[in-house]
Amino acid sequence: MNTSLLDFRHAFFTNKPALAGLIIIFIIFFVGLFAPWVATDDPSRIDIKQILSPPGPAHWMGTDELGRDVYSRVIWASRVSINVGFVAVGISIAIGTLIGATAGFYGGQLDDAAMRLTDIMLSIPTFFLILASIAFLGPSLLNIMIIIGITSWMGVARLVRAQFLGARELDYIVAIRALGAGDSRIIFLHLLPNTLSPVYISAVLGIAGTILLESSLSFLGLGVQPPTPSWGNILMAGKDNIEIAWWLSFFPGVAILITVLGYNLLGEGLRNLLDPRLKR
Repeated sequence: MNTSLLDFRHAFFTNKPALAGLIIIFIIFFVGLFAPWVATDDPSRIDIKQILSPPGPAHWMGTDELGRDVYSRVIWASRVSINVGFVAVGISIAIGTLIGATAGFYGGQLDDAAMRLTDIMLSIPTFFLILASIAFLGPSLLNIMIIIGITSWMGVARLVRAQFLGARELDYIVAIRALGAGDSRIIFLHLLPNTLSPVYISAVLGIAGTILLESSLSFLGLGVQPPTPSWGNILMAGKDNIEIAWWLSFFPGVAILITVLGYNLLGEGLRNLLDPRLKR
């Protein structure tokens, strides 16, 4: 086990895309965690004397239409993206893993019912389902995290189900069952730990997609509501002033680009390392 871990660490740290993604994510985490110290101003402080000031020594990324420091708002908005990404993906992974594991392990009518539910959910455009849910429940940060989580589990469910269908008839599982192990013990102690590698990859890539989705909702005014800073709602403000205040769109856009790129690089790197079909 220790040898395998050392081999994985060596392979990971020699995989440049995965390492670059990890470094980017670490920096984003650092910035979000220490936002009160990294930011140079209160992100909600209004200064009418500095409305739409361009980037300069006083305001590194300029100011918005209310004179608020864009740099500080971008820094604080990283916390929103981290929270939404991890909480929403955590919910979707939990739901998808539970449904997929149950369907794949027991099969039969339970499997059919779970897959039909998955097909129904997949037939509904996720973005419009999220829009309808937000319109009904309201656009709070908690609602957004929960709604994205409970509308994004289908891919994980199918992935886990496929893993369980292939693993439940393996010799060691048959032997464990013959020794009298219960279903829950087989599922949680033997099958699940050995089938989670694709789930880890899906989770990392899912965080990138969730950040983009939250930014899109906030850009439309249906996500995180002002004055709480979000990369999406900063972009929304930039849309109205794009011709005279390019920095309102440029800097949060770059933040989204770099963050999503980091998660995609890490996810693809993990896929190359953990998927035996991709190993040369």
